[in-house]
Amino acid sequence: MNKKEVHKALAEIVGEEYVSDSKEDLYIYSRDPGLAEPHEADFVVLPKTVEEVQKIVQLANKERIPVIPAGASLSLSGLTIPYKGGIVIDLRRMDKIIEVNRRSRYVVIEAGVTHGKLKAFLEEQYPDLCHSLPEAPPSATVVGNLMIHGQGHLAQQYGFNSSMVTGLEIVLSSGEICRIGSCALGSYWFSLEPFPIPAGLFLGWFGATGIVTKAGLRLYPKKKLRDVEVFVVEDPNLVPEVIYRVTHTEMAEDITTSAQPYPLMFRDIVMIQIYITGDEEEELEFKRKLIWSSLRDIINSKEGGFMTLAPNMKIAFLERPMSNITRFADVLKGGGFVYCGAIIPIDMFSTALKKLFEIASRNQVTFSHTGRVIGRGHCMMFSFAYPFNREDPESMEKARKAIQESYIATLEIGGIPWKPEPPIQRVLLEKMPRETAELLKRIRSLLDPNGIMNPGNWSV
Repeated sequence: MNKKEVHKALAEIVGEEYVSDSKEDLYIYSRDPGLAEPHEADFVVLPKTVEEVQKIVQLANKERIPVIPAGASLSLSGLTIPYKGGIVIDLRRMDKIIEVNRRSRYVVIEAGVTHGKLKAFLEEQYPDLCHSLPEAPPSATVVGNLMIHGQGHLAQQYGFNSSMVTGLEIVLSSGEICRIGSCALGSYWFSLEPFPIPAGLFLGWFGATGIVTKAGLRLYPKKKLRDVEVFVVEDPNLVPEVIYRVTHTEMAEDITTSAQPYPLMFRDIVMIQIYITGDEEEELEFKRKLIWSSLRDIINSKEGGFMTLAPNMKIAFLERPMSNITRFADVLKGGGFVYCGAIIPIDMFSTALKKLFEIASRNQVTFSHTGRVIGRGHCMMFSFAYPFNREDPESMEKARKAIQESYIATLEIGGIPWKPEPPIQRVLLEKMPRETAELLKRIRSLLDPNGIMNPGNWSV
């Protein structure tokens, strides 16, 4: 089948208006906001239903054409770039919020639903419920965040957002539609357990084993009040102990960290943002008192202390997602920002921060760090982040070298790169035991025998 025939076949599936091979459209889908080299697709299609996705994949499988599922393409790691051309399946039109079960606290959504849309819907229709919201633009898709094991503001209590999945609908490379979890047996999407859990065959694979078209997701109580306390230390070696003590109180909703040289008021300190929630002021005060008490001896020794926040600063800290993160990140005003999200043991925080300083200095780039505690201090996301100027090739190359060194540094300190780009995926596969890599190869081959699903990602 030639390109003209493929275009015609795709138009018959989704309608002429929702398939394109124009240079202008292909340019947009050939890249993401990060530093990965662009590659041009052959077609872009925007299906509206799972049946349309099914027909597109069946066509692609028959003709051996690569398919690349895309949400908002905001990952910065080249995960939706069409490395071998093919069909980019943009899922944005599949944006229905299908169901909210208030008593069982879950929501069922299509793959194109954005965090902004879900947040606004819950605030209007179910103001006592919320989902785990990441520090990402409102246009980021919920399912996209699940597929990369993303984390949000409830991660300190409940773990990665992918751990909050209650059910999945997936289109396999064969075009078959598969459901996983309680939704496989009935109309309720409340749990993956107690079955064997094949959801792991799809979460974290970046679309290399199937295309998720619907997901069930846990919702959580949204308290009426929310506040933040910012604890500041000069010695990064203290950060793991501070986090340990605060998580041990079990009073915090969210714990994040930040460090950066600009603005100058942030230089040479580490800030630990501790978020608390409650339905009454007395509840907030009780939680605040326990957290302060847990850090009392550190305060008395003058090794750390709480920062007094002006009202406008507190508003910025309490914003969800925090827009200030992107403003501070783009200190070069050049429109570029890239990071390595390292998942590390918390006791490696100071080592990771030292590596960040060294890498930034060696490559003559500025930097920023943000982090988030996952679970009750079971691990944390530590970002090595670098801005760059898109109009300056030298600036881009420095950032590119810095980010590659950050991936390697993550492995050296015992961490795992989060949503790694394809070259780093290959490094990980080479580093892991041969038997483990072989198992991943068998899974990939079983679920995608013709190699059409987002090729270039998790290729063994």
